[in-house]
Amino acid sequence: MKVNSENTYLARLLYSTDKDYIISQLKNIDNPLLLHYFAANYNWNSGFDVPTVILENEACDLGTGLLMFHYADGYRLLESSDEISSSSLEEWKVFLRKIYNKLLSLDFKSQDISFDPELTKIQKYKLKKNNPDLPDVLISKSPGKEINIPKI
Repeated sequence: MKVNSENTYLARLLYSTDKDYIISQLKNIDNPLLLHYFAANYNWNSGFDVPTVILENEACDLGTGLLMFHYADGYRLLESSDEISSSSLEEWKVFLRKIYNKLLSLDFKSQDISFDPELTKIQKYKLKKNNPDLPDVLISKSPGKEINIPKI
């Protein structure tokens, strides 16, 4: 697909109100960049069904996983897993745990798209101080090519 038709396609998906249609389309996308762009432009107030489909798509890149972890407020999990455990947002907790485990096991087919959570040195220091075993994969820039994410 050419860039314009890709953006048009993603815009149609992002602004569709038919969740079943969105999910069926996302399951069939085999382009890691399209999944990344979709995740970056997704309205995270719309729930975690759609991000879960992206996460479970074989084409989902490590960088996309890291992006979704941070966009879903994974930083709060790193700060205090107790706070997450006591949250009443069941869907959010399940998604965070799933993506956390997938990132830790590097369970991604590719690591071609770089994502930088852009944590400051102080934020990283505090997280490491509270949890010395915290894996760098959760707080550091992922390997791969830096890309500009289009606003769709």
